[in-house]
Amino acid sequence: MQEKYAHKDVERAAHAHWNANDAYRVTEVAGKKKFYACSMLPYPSGKLHMGHVRNYTINDMLTRYLRMNGHNVLMPMGWDAFGLPAENAALKNGVPPAKWTYENIAYMKQQMQAMGLAIDWSREVATCDPSYYKWNQWLFLKMLEKGIAYRKTQIVNWDPVDQTVLANEQVIDGKGWRTGATVEKREIPGYYLNITAYADELLDHVQLGNPKATLNGWPDKVRLMQENWIGKSEGVRFAFPHDIKAADGALIGDGRMYVFTTRADTIMGVTFCAVAAEHPLAHHAALSNPALAAFIEECKTGGTTEAELATQEKKGMATGLFVTHPLTGAQVEVWVGNYVLMSYGDGAVMGVPAHDERDFAFALKYDLKIQQVVAVDGEAFSNTAWADSYADKQRGVCVNSGVLDGLSQKAAVDKVAELLAAQGLGEKKTTFRLRDWGISRQRYWGTPIPIIHCAEHGAVPVPEKDLPVVLPQDCIPDGSGNPLHKHEGFHAGVVCPICGKAARRETDTMDTFVDSSWYFMRYCDPTNSEKMVADGADYWMPMDQYIGGIEHAILHLLYARFWTKVMRDLGLVKVDEPFSKLLTQGMVLNHIYSRRTEKGGKDYFWPQDVEHVLDEAGKVVGAKLIKAVGDLPVGTAIDYEGVGTMSKSKNNGVDPQDLIEKYGADTARLYTMFTAPPEATLEWNDAAVEGSYRFLRRVWGFGNKLCATAGLGALAANVGQQTLSKAAKALRLEVHTVLKQVDYDYQRMQYNTVVSGAMKMLNALDDFKGDGSVGDNAALAEGFGMLLRCIYPATPHIAHSLWVELGYAATLGDLLDAPWPQADEAALQRDEIELMLQINGKLRGSITVPAAADKAAIEAAALASEAFVKQANGAAPKKVVVVPGRLVNVVV
Repeated sequence: MQEKYAHKDVERAAHAHWNANDAYRVTEVAGKKKFYACSMLPYPSGKLHMGHVRNYTINDMLTRYLRMNGHNVLMPMGWDAFGLPAENAALKNGVPPAKWTYENIAYMKQQMQAMGLAIDWSREVATCDPSYYKWNQWLFLKMLEKGIAYRKTQIVNWDPVDQTVLANEQVIDGKGWRTGATVEKREIPGYYLNITAYADELLDHVQLGNPKATLNGWPDKVRLMQENWIGKSEGVRFAFPHDIKAADGALIGDGRMYVFTTRADTIMGVTFCAVAAEHPLAHHAALSNPALAAFIEECKTGGTTEAELATQEKKGMATGLFVTHPLTGAQVEVWVGNYVLMSYGDGAVMGVPAHDERDFAFALKYDLKIQQVVAVDGEAFSNTAWADSYADKQRGVCVNSGVLDGLSQKAAVDKVAELLAAQGLGEKKTTFRLRDWGISRQRYWGTPIPIIHCAEHGAVPVPEKDLPVVLPQDCIPDGSGNPLHKHEGFHAGVVCPICGKAARRETDTMDTFVDSSWYFMRYCDPTNSEKMVADGADYWMPMDQYIGGIEHAILHLLYARFWTKVMRDLGLVKVDEPFSKLLTQGMVLNHIYSRRTEKGGKDYFWPQDVEHVLDEAGKVVGAKLIKAVGDLPVGTAIDYEGVGTMSKSKNNGVDPQDLIEKYGADTARLYTMFTAPPEATLEWNDAAVEGSYRFLRRVWGFGNKLCATAGLGALAANVGQQTLSKAAKALRLEVHTVLKQVDYDYQRMQYNTVVSGAMKMLNALDDFKGDGSVGDNAALAEGFGMLLRCIYPATPHIAHSLWVELGYAATLGDLLDAPWPQADEAALQRDEIELMLQINGKLRGSITVPAAADKAAIEAAALASEAFVKQANGAAPKKVVVVPGRLVNVVV
């Protein structure tokens, strides 16, 4: 074997071996315990980042460990290939998104293969492939048939210059991210999926403390995030009657303005109501109020999500309209509020300034009445300063509320519901924060929605026999809207399935969350052209371990859970939940260095071009360049921003390809596993990378020393039949003790301590001073073979190479399927034990006694020890105290 560790040669040979044996192809094997381990599929952005390396190495270590333990393990991979980044790249580079996407897939696949991942590439899927998205379309049509999918108008962000809809994150300070144009809110038709019909089940399965919960293998923080997003609320929905009529003389909303509240106990404190800019009452009032109409237009340039509304300034304007309080008969003024969303509830809220912090601030701003109707014993109330006690539901009781006075929150809610029901104006109701999933995107690079628009019959589903509706791949977006509108081939020859007359295709495409909501099912039957999923899903699902970033904790996981339940209800799968266990790996962080430009912007600098400036205490207080960058000379002072997530935009990323080229894939893998537990953030450290590389060189060097010993595999297999020296027994004790801990750490996926254990094993082997006997060589051979198997899941290339070079494969088979080593209980039994020796309670050394020595033998050994004889100076012992397994104390 080569004397020095040459990672490129080692990894090239390992890949050739695995490829020649098609080592990672997996089939369904009846009677063999299956394990499905999957990482969230990546977006083909062009290059892997260190977060990918960490995610996939975690998955790979789990896969290899379980395979060595006799499991049938599936580790697939695919590409979340549709989406806006490809369109942005097309705009920038003038190439079709398809070309950019497939080129990136090819490059990233090469990078993954270079990492030595145990991926079954025969199951690879790309969501932009018609053979995949055909089934998006097929299931959408099934949902239409069942009423789960439906069409309605939706409020969207509209860029009037680009003539396109923008995602919320593309609206910056009310303006389009690309054009800078003031964004408008528009109502346009779109397709929705009725996820709210599954809200109770989605909540029950994930909710902490719920006896119906089935996702106990998920992190509590993720379960809580999903629970909060679903947002189940118990309250009262009721109406404020009114006599406001539209231009045609009909009562608007049948003379009722509905609201929902969880604080019906505060109903007597209502001093105003607020409606969304799109509410029919707002529209009616604006017809005769130009100032209000202008304000409503201003509201339409604001955010469309709760998160955005929570941070923006709360503004309002009175409509001049009044509704009637349902219990008191008082007239309540209606305002338009920019913080009210038409898409949430009924688009109207009751304003109770005394007991809602947002309403309190709104009332102070617009000089509205604040009426206290809940009091907390011992807490003062002020109309000028908010206190949290005003909203205390647990301690509060009703005051200034007539028939409700003295009631607790729950009792008051029940009473209010009773009173409103008696008038036919309200009832108790459960609502959810969760809203139906709008899947229509006015974009090109996505799954075409299979609908045909006919002048006579409207929106007509595409017949199943005509699926897939194929997305043209030759479009190059130019920023002037969806190019499908103008693509003649996309609409050519299209006729209405009902009447046969010329028609046009739907140009909206599906939200890319659709693509990622079931890809893991497709991995089970990736080439089945007749069914969306088949027998493979029955075998592999539910997934046993899902791995991905915390940033996907809400929407992706929620939509995947919903999609699975729909597939179950349509008889396609037999599982209620897709993912039994979830691991959210931590981010990879690196130092960030920047400098303000003359124009107020920021330039960022690569860590390798910078050194820290330290104060007298050694604390980092700044940084300076150690390499000229542009016009900035060496020594230029720059700012140190601490550590943050690796990002291309901040010049603090590390290219895995550079790392693999310099140190090898095994070093990259080992570093990401050793430096921090999988769930924790990992702070990049170049010195630790070097340390990982040094460890692998040590492993190789030790293997090189052993290569002169023939038949290592056979020696290792027969170590139990050899006569072992005291040193060999001690080595086996150390190695098997560490192995037991390593195995435990593998089971709990604490891979950083797995690597620590492997380092302890190598130290024990390095420290062993054998005599060259067969027994000593057998102990070494066994120990090194165990080390190779322990590091194999983390560093498969070097472990494979040494396993073959040293002859282990000849006896124990290919390392990929070699049996996982088991700790030998006999090796864990000590012949001798060391006890601390105390004289008059002070530590004076130690004694070694047979492990089976009784109290009398231990006492005799203590009294015969050199330390006792010296300390006693001829005096007889008064007392000897033995603490079994720990110490012996002689009192003189």
